[in-house]
Amino acid sequence: MKHIDALREAIPDHARDLRMNLSSVLSESSLTEAQRWGVAVASAAASRRRDLLDAVVADARAAAGDAVVEDGLAASALMAMNNVFYRFRHMVGKDAYGQLPARLRMNRLAKPATTRVDLELFCLAASAIHGCEVCVKSHERAVLEGGLSEQNVHDAVRIAAVVHGVAVTLDAR
Repeated sequence: MKHIDALREAIPDHARDLRMNLSSVLSESSLTEAQRWGVAVASAAASRRRDLLDAVVADARAAAGDAVVEDGLAASALMAMNNVFYRFRHMVGKDAYGQLPARLRMNRLAKPATTRVDLELFCLAASAIHGCEVCVKSHERAVLEGGLSEQNVHDAVRIAAVVHGVAVTLDAR
């Protein structure tokens, strides 16, 4: 984690808990190494902090490979679109919008570079950051049905929370 470790030094002392949490959530987890890094990539991309994304992607490529990075980035891109759309439908609460077809392409979900359940997990992390209840519930259900556990979901959201917290802290410097 040499790139992330270098970035950790930029985290101010008032957020030293995040500095420590960033290392621990990426190393101590019920998730596989590929799952941890895919969640981290999706979370960093969703958090829109370029230096953080660059550091996470560099370390993810070294630890888990290109396919994990590509699915993490794809998850973030898809959820940037879907979370806005489905959060709108949920907030408005009119059945009429739910009856209309979304007509949004999401072919990557059917053809991941890694596995379907891992891509769903990466989407869950991005959706948690974006705050889309409908998408969080949908992806949580998909990963549980795909064989992952509630502990896996919990650990993925912990990674998303810490990565997003680091992004916000670095933006506020």
